[in-house]
Amino acid sequence: MRALVKTGAHAGLEMMDVPEPPCGSLDVKVRVLRAGLCGTDLHIQDWDDWAASTLEPPLIVGHEFYGEVVEVGEDVPETAVRVGDRISAEGHIVCGHCRNCRAGRRHLCINTIGVGVNRDGAFADYVVIPAMNAYVQPEGMDPDLAAIFDPYGNATHTALQWPMVGEDVLITGAGPIGVIAVAIARHAGARNIVATDISDFRLDLAKGAGADLVVNTAHTRIRDAQRELGMREGFDIALEMSGAPSAVQELIDNMNHGGRVALLGLPKTEYPVNWGKVITHMLTIKGIYGREMFESWYAMGAMLQTSPELTRAVSSVITHRVPAAEWAHAFDIARSGQCGKVVMNWED
Repeated sequence: MRALVKTGAHAGLEMMDVPEPPCGSLDVKVRVLRAGLCGTDLHIQDWDDWAASTLEPPLIVGHEFYGEVVEVGEDVPETAVRVGDRISAEGHIVCGHCRNCRAGRRHLCINTIGVGVNRDGAFADYVVIPAMNAYVQPEGMDPDLAAIFDPYGNATHTALQWPMVGEDVLITGAGPIGVIAVAIARHAGARNIVATDISDFRLDLAKGAGADLVVNTAHTRIRDAQRELGMREGFDIALEMSGAPSAVQELIDNMNHGGRVALLGLPKTEYPVNWGKVITHMLTIKGIYGREMFESWYAMGAMLQTSPELTRAVSSVITHRVPAAEWAHAFDIARSGQCGKVVMNWED
């Protein structure tokens, strides 16, 4: 089968012919139909410090995907997933026996491993995952949309941390997850939604997804946005999606007393935080990683089933669709910043 492989401890990837993976007794084997490109995949291609400290090549990369189940392990319950089901997949694989797993808090598993990071992934004709990680999609689901349930889940987990009805919401970082978070905040009843970035292309996507105001922080301050919207106090809720130290610092400066902050964006290095303001303004800050298993997934499906507008907004983040054979071009598009989500078609 075809597979996009990190062959060694160096920059670059290679499309290769490799054996199909065997299906374990509690696994499903999936024919990949679509796969989404993530910033993680760019880090792996570059072989930066994070990749060098995390991966053990050779490894098939890719973790955002949608496909058809072609084989089910002999010990998988018949009612869980069947041959022919079309699925998206939870890319975090948990141990099942640590304290958090046994308590039903799988997203906090201390032994989590990642598809396409710690084990072979989905930039291939076939991938094998534990059956419990398969999320069966309804008939008629758009394959491209189903391929980005991983980042959609990140946005859902982050945005739904706090009740949003009537609240003023700041979203720093208008990458694909930030744009989807805008759509969820609008769906969840936020009053004013402000999105920030330094890319006008991505800010246009955020505006189309439901932001009341977008701010290019390369030349405009968030405080100016508050004045434009007639906000006399700071933001009630903030979702940090960029990982940029300057964004976090400006976010804190513009929160209302008692404001609530969810941090998803991963920084490249450590940076200072004005803890005095966090304390005196009584801010609540919560780190977010991945999706709640599997509560986020049920919320994701339910929101799409009940809101055509949200479905349109989430789908709008997909700006490029590229055949898998042209994977290098797909990576170049993703790296350019002049895009939303890039989806590769593995059916061709």
